Amino acid sequence: VQLQASGGGLVQPGGSLRLSCAASGSIFSIGAMRWYRQAPGEQRELVASITSGRNTDYADSVKGRFTISRDNAKNTVHLQMNSLKPEDTATYYCNAEIVGGSGFRTYWGQGTQVTVSS
Repeated sequence: VQLQASGGGLVQPGGSLRLSCAASGSIFSIGAMRWYRQAPGEQRELVASITSGRNTDYADSVKGRFTISRDNAKNTVHLQMNSLKPEDTATYYCNAEIVGGSGFRTYWGQGTQVTVSS
Protein backbone atom coordinates (compact mmCIF):
# COMPACT_ATOMS: atom_id res chain seq x y z
CA VAL A 1 0.00 0.00 0.00
CA GLN A 2 1.24 3.48 -0.88
CA LEU A 3 -0.01 7.03 -0.43
CA GLN A 4 0.92 9.50 -3.16
CA ALA A 5 0.44 13.19 -2.41
CA SER A 6 0.33 15.93 -5.03
CA GLY A 7 -0.77 19.50 -5.61
CA GLY A 8 1.71 21.57 -3.65
CA GLY A 9 3.42 24.63 -5.02
CA LEU A 10 4.12 28.33 -4.68
CA VAL A 11 1.14 30.65 -4.24
CA GLN A 12 0.68 34.28 -3.26
CA PRO A 13 -1.05 35.22 -0.01
CA GLY A 14 -4.79 35.03 -0.45
CA GLY A 15 -4.47 32.38 -3.12
CA SER A 16 -5.70 28.79 -3.24
CA LEU A 17 -4.26 25.32 -3.69
CA ARG A 18 -5.81 21.88 -3.77
CA LEU A 19 -3.84 18.96 -2.41
CA SER A 20 -4.67 15.37 -3.29
CA CYS A 21 -3.53 12.07 -1.86
CA ALA A 22 -4.29 8.74 -3.50
CA ALA A 23 -3.95 5.35 -1.85
CA SER A 24 -3.00 2.40 -4.01
CA GLY A 25 -2.19 -1.26 -3.55
CA SER A 26 -3.99 -4.11 -1.86
CA ILE A 27 -6.69 -2.18 0.02
CA PHE A 28 -9.72 -3.68 1.69
CA SER A 29 -10.97 -0.57 3.46
CA ILE A 30 -9.86 2.90 4.52
CA GLY A 31 -10.82 4.50 7.81
CA ALA A 32 -9.88 8.02 8.82
CA MET A 33 -7.78 10.11 6.45
CA ARG A 34 -5.82 13.12 7.60
CA TRP A 35 -3.58 15.95 6.50
CA TYR A 36 -0.67 17.06 8.65
CA ARG A 37 1.88 19.79 8.05
CA GLN A 38 5.35 20.54 9.28
CA ALA A 39 7.15 23.84 8.96
CA PRO A 40 10.95 24.06 9.34
CA GLY A 41 11.92 23.87 12.99
CA GLU A 42 8.38 23.07 14.05
CA GLN A 43 6.57 19.93 15.14
CA ARG A 44 4.24 18.16 12.75
CA GLU A 45 0.67 19.29 13.39
CA LEU A 46 -2.71 17.88 12.44
CA VAL A 47 -4.47 20.16 9.97
CA ALA A 48 -7.66 18.29 9.09
CA SER A 49 -9.22 14.86 9.34
CA ILE A 50 -12.17 13.04 7.79
CA THR A 51 -13.70 9.76 8.88
CA SER A 52 -15.03 7.04 6.63
CA GLY A 53 -18.46 8.51 7.32
CA ARG A 54 -17.21 11.94 6.18
CA ASN A 55 -17.20 13.58 9.59
CA THR A 56 -14.57 16.30 9.50
CA ASP A 57 -12.42 18.17 12.00
CA TYR A 58 -9.99 21.05 11.56
CA ALA A 59 -7.23 22.82 13.40
CA ASP A 60 -8.42 26.21 14.65
CA SER A 61 -5.82 27.93 12.48
CA VAL A 62 -7.43 26.67 9.24
CA LYS A 63 -11.14 26.58 10.08
CA GLY A 64 -13.18 28.43 7.49
CA ARG A 65 -10.30 28.42 4.99
CA PHE A 66 -9.50 24.74 4.39
CA THR A 67 -11.88 21.95 3.39
CA ILE A 68 -11.06 18.25 3.54
CA SER A 69 -12.99 15.79 1.40
CA ARG A 70 -12.65 12.22 0.19
CA ASP A 71 -13.60 10.09 -2.77
CA ASN A 72 -14.02 6.56 -1.45
CA ALA A 73 -14.39 5.08 -4.93
CA LYS A 74 -10.94 6.42 -5.83
CA ASN A 75 -9.32 5.96 -2.38
CA THR A 76 -8.42 9.64 -2.46
CA VAL A 77 -8.46 12.49 0.02
CA HIS A 78 -8.30 16.17 -0.92
CA LEU A 79 -7.48 19.35 0.93
CA GLN A 80 -8.85 22.55 -0.60
CA MET A 81 -6.91 25.47 0.81
CA ASN A 82 -8.27 28.98 0.33
CA SER A 83 -7.20 32.38 1.62
CA LEU A 84 -3.70 31.08 2.13
CA LYS A 85 -1.37 32.90 4.50
CA PRO A 86 2.43 32.88 4.76
CA GLU A 87 2.10 30.92 8.00
CA ASP A 88 0.52 28.07 6.04
CA THR A 89 3.92 27.46 4.44
CA ALA A 90 4.97 23.91 5.28
CA THR A 91 5.39 20.42 3.95
CA TYR A 92 1.98 18.76 3.95
CA TYR A 93 1.64 15.03 4.60
CA CYS A 94 -1.37 12.79 4.13
CA ASN A 95 -2.10 9.94 6.49
CA ALA A 96 -4.62 7.14 6.31
CA GLU A 97 -5.78 4.18 8.36
CA ILE A 98 -5.90 1.27 5.92
CA VAL A 99 -6.84 -2.36 6.16
CA GLY A 100 -4.82 -4.02 3.45
CA GLY A 101 -3.02 -7.23 2.66
CA SER A 102 -0.81 -6.72 5.74
CA GLY A 103 -3.73 -6.07 8.07
CA PHE A 104 -4.47 -2.73 9.72
CA ARG A 105 -1.82 -0.03 9.48
CA THR A 106 -1.46 3.72 9.38
CA TYR A 107 0.29 4.90 6.23
CA TRP A 108 1.98 8.21 5.38
CA GLY A 109 2.42 9.93 2.06
CA GLN A 110 5.74 11.42 1.00
CA GLY A 111 4.86 15.05 1.62
CA THR A 112 4.20 17.94 -0.72
CA GLN A 113 5.61 21.43 -0.26
CA VAL A 114 3.30 24.42 0.04
CA THR A 115 4.91 27.86 -0.02
CA VAL A 116 2.83 31.00 0.46
CA SER A 117 4.83 34.07 -0.45
CA SER A 118 4.59 37.25 -2.48
